[in-house]
Amino acid sequence: MSYELFIGHASYSSWSLRAWLLLHRFGLDFGLVHVDIYEGGKMADLAPVAPARTVPVLRLADGTVIGDSLAIAETLNERHADAGFWPGDPAARALARWITAEMHSGFGALRGHCPMVVTHQRTDFPVPADVQADLERIAVLWAAARERWGGEGPWLFGRYTIADAFFAPVAMRIAGYCLPAEGAARDYVNAHLADPAIAEWRALGAAWPLAKRPDYALAGTHRDWPSQI
Repeated sequence: MSYELFIGHASYSSWSLRAWLLLHRFGLDFGLVHVDIYEGGKMADLAPVAPARTVPVLRLADGTVIGDSLAIAETLNERHADAGFWPGDPAARALARWITAEMHSGFGALRGHCPMVVTHQRTDFPVPADVQADLERIAVLWAAARERWGGEGPWLFGRYTIADAFFAPVAMRIAGYCLPAEGAARDYVNAHLADPAIAEWRALGAAWPLAKRPDYALAGTHRDWPSQI
């Protein structure tokens, strides 16, 4: 069973990262289509998967097109019921769906002030109050999952699930802007930084064939991407 995944620039596109992680981490066969989301070629690149107008987009072997990362996640879960995209326990699964949906629709301050950039780390970012509020809520959600369901593994529900793929770009933002994270939240961010899949995604961005976005160089003081925070 083969898929085509249409994604934006791997150094910056947080929603693309989510969908890519779902396919990559669960061992599914897929190809990539690079979409020019910065230089005016986006709609031409997405024309084969109309009516899509944003990335990511998944195209199935039969031509079916699915836009939106959460719709992609649920479609993959339906098509690969034994893969373990969601936790097996019903209560854990309910919580996983809840926090994933909250991530999908919320945390606008964190997204707006801290666009994902995985090329370097900014060391002097002044954390606005609304970003701090988002971080505190995120820590509550992570703790709710880890304290009851984390078990022996480093992920929110012990083993890797859709919830981890959706929070991966949040972890990248915390690392990329030196945002405050303590205790279990710090450990969870470090689990993402140590994930070989994240290293592969960053390498994909470094080799990206399309133009980079110059305004994503960011202001402030930078240093190399961290291996942990």
